[in-house]
Amino acid sequence: MSAPGIWVVRHGSAWAVRREGNKEPLGVHDTQQKAVNAGRQVAQAGKTELIVQGRDGEIREKHSYGHDPRSVEG
Repeated sequence: MSAPGIWVVRHGSAWAVRREGNKEPLGVHDTQQKAVNAGRQVAQAGKTELIVQGRDGEIREKHSYGHDPRSVEG
């Protein structure tokens, strides 16, 4: 089973980093970029995925830092 993903989401007028399945934030930041930077560190340490939501709640980017086997060369 893989580790839960790390999400960057709106948190009032700020941005929060939280672990998938947990509403309690790991950290709250005044800008999305600061939250993405913090979330990236947590995702890399946990070898999991970073998912970033935009202001509208839609997923705008994903980054995988875990084991990501590929069956396609390149």
